[in-house]
Amino acid sequence: METKNYTLSDVELTYRPMIINGEDAPASNGETFTRLSPAHEVEVTSFPKGTQEDVDRAVVAARHALDKGWRQSTGSQRSKLLMKVAELIRRDAEALSLAETLETGKPITQSRNEVAGTAELWEYAASLARNTQGDAHNALGPDTLALVVHEPIGVIGMITPWNFPLLIISQKLPFALAAGNTAVIKPSESTSATTVMLGQLIREAGFPGGVVNIVTGNRVVGAAIAEHPGIDMISFTGSTGVGKGIAAAAGRDLKKVELELGGKNPQIITAKADFTAAVDAGVFGGYFNVGQCCNSGSRLIVHRSIADEFASAVVERAQHMRVGDPLKADTLVGSLVNDAQLAVVERYVAEGREAGAHLLTGGGRLENGMDGGRFYQPTVFTDVTAQMSIATDEIFGPVLSVLPYDTLEEAISIANSTSFGLSAGIWSNDINEALTAARDLRAGTVWVNRWMDGYPEVPFGGYGQSGIGRELGRQALAEFSELKTIQLQVGPRETRWVDAPDAARA
Repeated sequence: METKNYTLSDVELTYRPMIINGEDAPASNGETFTRLSPAHEVEVTSFPKGTQEDVDRAVVAARHALDKGWRQSTGSQRSKLLMKVAELIRRDAEALSLAETLETGKPITQSRNEVAGTAELWEYAASLARNTQGDAHNALGPDTLALVVHEPIGVIGMITPWNFPLLIISQKLPFALAAGNTAVIKPSESTSATTVMLGQLIREAGFPGGVVNIVTGNRVVGAAIAEHPGIDMISFTGSTGVGKGIAAAAGRDLKKVELELGGKNPQIITAKADFTAAVDAGVFGGYFNVGQCCNSGSRLIVHRSIADEFASAVVERAQHMRVGDPLKADTLVGSLVNDAQLAVVERYVAEGREAGAHLLTGGGRLENGMDGGRFYQPTVFTDVTAQMSIATDEIFGPVLSVLPYDTLEEAISIANSTSFGLSAGIWSNDINEALTAARDLRAGTVWVNRWMDGYPEVPFGGYGQSGIGRELGRQALAEFSELKTIQLQVGPRETRWVDAPDAARA
């Protein structure tokens, strides 16, 4: 694995244009915006500030590409193009990793791992492109044959967040392309670079112009995509609040929506758990990506007999966490993404203290000798109840809450007590405990004796206010497809609803 360290002397301000109809494009009004690295307070990228007119142009290009060839392309053609993108991602992995780290503030080693995982998503989608299958029904009677086929939905609008910009667009886009759709994409204005760079690789791979269009900008672009009558489906990843607004806008035209939203994910640690493994996963689940992760395991529901010991072990590791410059290869935790997110974390920590939770460690901004940066101490609360805001709301920061329990039934009840249902976990060497929790936890993913592992082959999504639909796996093709039933008459149609008059028959 690459272990190179970078310094700010390696960073240059880079302008990255939008991509519309296969061509680099400025904003229609000529305006631009600039992104500062949240860890270093230096300008790293600038982009066109897209408009409604730019979205209109992108939708027209996507519709034209869909109707003039892409919809009719073969699975083999799509598969080869998707595989080529995976090859190009690997070729440019280091450039993509550096751009991701500079805009998000996440450690460079983490970015490298995510880029490698991104290439695998494109490879898996390439395999699905050649396996789009329907059904035939030949037992409906001697004069009937029915076919059920999958067809592209059309033009897909994709709106993605800032926490995993390259990975998340790649949980959507290659699967939509494999199913024969075209796309209009709006990346987060905080982290647009790697999405635009991906668009350039898609163009280099040989995709026809207009199949993938990327419009950079702020909420104006997102609203224009959600409300555009020329877009057939919206795929959105982000907060539950924004997701509800997207769904409402899409609902006015009855667009299909796929939403991957928030989570307040529990890890149940039983008295029969592998203690060391569970502690490590608890720390990882809470502090990976500075807690800015929809899968963050921010609620540690621990059997009362080991709760104090477990919390102490988590604190010990939290206090020795390497937090700092994300350009250094040995950094584990980088910077929060912006001042607004820092303020959210500070507000929730204050609410936890006011509600009576016991702050064991952390709870404040971390001064580590760097100029600027939004670094926050890994934080652990105990004496937390299920009704406190730090136990019910998605914080999106490095804050862990330890909640004790006495029976497995109680633990599952606590785990299911929020409005979210994205992911959950159980740590136990008792097969009955593990299977009971796996059955009763209300979550789209349940991990048993592991946490936050993901694979392209396995679908991902949530219950309740964690979203609608599923990404990844072969099920992703169904998300981006319409089902059509075709009924065929075999032989002459003998049945008559009303007989014609004799004169007419003559």
